[in-house]
Amino acid sequence: MSEFVTGDGRTHIESKLMRESLVDQRTIARTHSDRELSILPNVTLVGIGGQSIFDRGREAVLPLVEELSEIAGKHKVILGVGGGTRVRHTLSIALDLGIPTGGIAQLVGAMEEANAVFLNALLAKHRSIVMQREHFWELPLYLESGMLPIVISIPPYHFWEPPPEGGPLPAHGSDFGLFIHAEVLGMERIVFVKDEDGLYTSDPKKNKSATLIEKTTLHDLLANMPSELILDKLLFSSWKTARHVKRVQIVNGLVKGNLARALAGEDVGTVITKN
Repeated sequence: MSEFVTGDGRTHIESKLMRESLVDQRTIARTHSDRELSILPNVTLVGIGGQSIFDRGREAVLPLVEELSEIAGKHKVILGVGGGTRVRHTLSIALDLGIPTGGIAQLVGAMEEANAVFLNALLAKHRSIVMQREHFWELPLYLESGMLPIVISIPPYHFWEPPPEGGPLPAHGSDFGLFIHAEVLGMERIVFVKDEDGLYTSDPKKNKSATLIEKTTLHDLLANMPSELILDKLLFSSWKTARHVKRVQIVNGLVKGNLARALAGEDVGTVITKN
């Protein structure tokens, strides 16, 4: 039976976490275990770009919806959506109004929810469901019931968004949010659906000589990081200390069949592995 510890004006239950913060690196190191439970290791998180896919309208969205409807019964996936240009517009207004960083993070998440509802309407007949943040723990139940969960991408920091190093904008974007989502649930694979064939040595929209990086490791990418990235840079720096995510893949969602090939294990687009 646990004993009570007093002496500092408080009463504690004696444990390794007594008087400690759960974000303290020393506490994390002491409680680390190789037996950490992976909740959804065989589920793939599919992130659909807001600006790259949704903002293009029916020409981009409807073919992807058709492909998702064919995939739904073959693979266990969770769909994540970005907010696109509406997020940028919201950020602009928020900055003009002087809203602090935490408030901005709250507003951005609300914009992404609109795309989640929109996608759910298109996939409803294929048993899709929008996962509200308060029902996060129900995700495994949705999947075991044969449903297709849809989540928003922005991390749920809301008013607790850490102060950014430069400027008032939240540092944790949609790509990073999906990465954290996958890591917390013990997923090993993320597929990002964008409007480019993958990660390039530079922005192919600006530089015609940019070269596609078909396959690389996190170590090599961090050593030779392109100046412009199709994913949040914070994703890669956080991945260094992640325990579960092993593979990040970027595919062109404007090319029909790419997502299906990626979920089948093909090295289409850009494949980045942890080791």
